[in-house]
Amino acid sequence: MSKAFQIVGIGNAMVDVLATATDDFLAENDVQKSVMQLIDMDRAVHLYSRVGPAREVSGGSAANTIAGIAGLGGRTAYVGKVKDDQLGAIFAHDLRAQGAVYETPLAPGDHAAETGRCIVLVTPDGERSMNTYLGVTEFLEPADIDTAQMAEAEWIFLEGYRFDGPASHEAFARAVDACRGAGGKVSLTLSDPFCIERHRAAFAAMLRDHVDLLFANRAEILSMYETADFDAALSAAAAEIETVVCTDSENGAHILNGGRRWHVPAIPTEVVDATGAGDLFAGAFLWGLAEGYDLETCGRMGCIAGSEVISHLGARPETDLKALFRTHGVI
Repeated sequence: MSKAFQIVGIGNAMVDVLATATDDFLAENDVQKSVMQLIDMDRAVHLYSRVGPAREVSGGSAANTIAGIAGLGGRTAYVGKVKDDQLGAIFAHDLRAQGAVYETPLAPGDHAAETGRCIVLVTPDGERSMNTYLGVTEFLEPADIDTAQMAEAEWIFLEGYRFDGPASHEAFARAVDACRGAGGKVSLTLSDPFCIERHRAAFAAMLRDHVDLLFANRAEILSMYETADFDAALSAAAAEIETVVCTDSENGAHILNGGRRWHVPAIPTEVVDATGAGDLFAGAFLWGLAEGYDLETCGRMGCIAGSEVISHLGARPETDLKALFRTHGVI
């Protein structure tokens, strides 16, 4: 019998504040381009006051992945902490409206921290520079992990950004133990080179001992294995992880499993906003895997979904992904 969930994601529950900006604006406001920087509430308020018109949408890396899976009709759930406030209500409503189960206990309204938000500055080249105030999502605890839900997951999907936070590693360990103990598998996305640098030892232990499927991009996998040689990094990852999936921007994606390697070309499109490209790639890939498609086809699905999401502002699909899969002949 199939389990209740194909994929359960665990990540930082955020509301994204999307705005366009120039490279000069980034320099003037000490924003590092194309990476995620952690900021405090004062810095978030300051940056928000400096940006132009902005669009607020529910986000968070793993939440975007789960929203994509739910949109494809997958049986999916999400774990991430928000506050009992207006932004928290928006986040929960948006995710449930996609069809995902979301039952993480809310932080009380009198909690000192706010619902997390990420100010995403998109430059004309489509690159996104993320300024993240974690807020209450930083305080996801082991008690927030429903072990029965984890045991009912064919896969869990862990967001690398979630390694930040005082009880994050313990929460992940609880989820991994419950999932694997019931025969499920573990997937992880590295998320960001700076995140790897902050938690290299924890990432290394997780990859070596618990991860069945790794998602990364070129910069992340080079950082993880501390080399400038892309092929060497891929080989090092494949030596300790069953399946490695690495995206490489316009060069597509590489998939390694069982001594074999596939290259899947990117789907050409005009890049409007790169936010969510890796998130939706992972979502489509995982959905395909859960539905029984082969790895190369899953990679093609990922590239199609990633291409769709970078063609517009925001990290959630605006087109029926299944229809796109049919157009491209993958289903």
